[in-house]
Amino acid sequence: MDSGKVKFFLGEVLRNFTRNAGMQATAIGTVAITIVLLGAFLFVRSTLADVGKDLLDQIEISVYFSSNATTAQEDALRSILVHDRRIASIQFVPKKAGLAELSAQTHGVIDTSLLTENPLPDKLRVRVNDAQLVPAIAQALRKHPGVANVVFPQTVVERLLQLGYVLRRVGMGVIALFLVVAGVIISNTIRLTVFARRREISIMQLVGATNMYIRAPFICEGLLDGVVGSLVAVLILIAARYALWPKLILALPWIQLNAGAVNGPVLIAQLLLAGSAIGVVSSWISVGRHLRA
Repeated sequence: MDSGKVKFFLGEVLRNFTRNAGMQATAIGTVAITIVLLGAFLFVRSTLADVGKDLLDQIEISVYFSSNATTAQEDALRSILVHDRRIASIQFVPKKAGLAELSAQTHGVIDTSLLTENPLPDKLRVRVNDAQLVPAIAQALRKHPGVANVVFPQTVVERLLQLGYVLRRVGMGVIALFLVVAGVIISNTIRLTVFARRREISIMQLVGATNMYIRAPFICEGLLDGVVGSLVAVLILIAARYALWPKLILALPWIQLNAGAVNGPVLIAQLLLAGSAIGVVSSWISVGRHLRA
């Protein structure tokens, strides 16, 4: 491409971008608001997902052996679990240690010294790698010889898994809505610019300019709207992160919120990419409609 075409191209981009300052400001502001909402939503979703994952990681399956279970049966089950890749960890709790734990947990309210015999059975504490496997593994453990009962917080597991499913579904819907709204605003902005210059575009077509040559300055205009709007949004989100997040942690001390669960550079890159994509796609569609017409 010769220098004359490059200068013309850059001039057209700059002229388009500065000609309708009010509309450009509206488009950039809309993108910024959309990306702020999108970024805040992704941040909160990632944080809540991390909280849910921590809770699920703490879920234990308690396997209680029957009073007449043999040592061989207990060792056999422990050996099976050690070699099961689905199992994250196992802990054997003999009934004597279980009684000591009970006394510690009740802070001496239950005087275990008055017991003539230990009523507690031996048990295993089992944690799995994937919380979705908890119900199936618990059901399988009930069938092993020597096992009297298997207990786990089934309601908690089901609700946490359902919460994760809902967050993923709602997240996709909200993200799509944000992107569509911003895309419509930028598309309308570019369409007004195209309409204002329809005579120039017609003359360029008559002298043999290709559609791509005509379309490129408008695409870059939309890209600039998306990038600038995204940069503004990222700056707002960074400021809010340091100003509001500590206050939120103090306000919700019972929830283990962890901002480290969110990969900041990756999130920023995703937001910039989303803003750029909104600008390019909406501009392409808007100009394409006029050229086809």
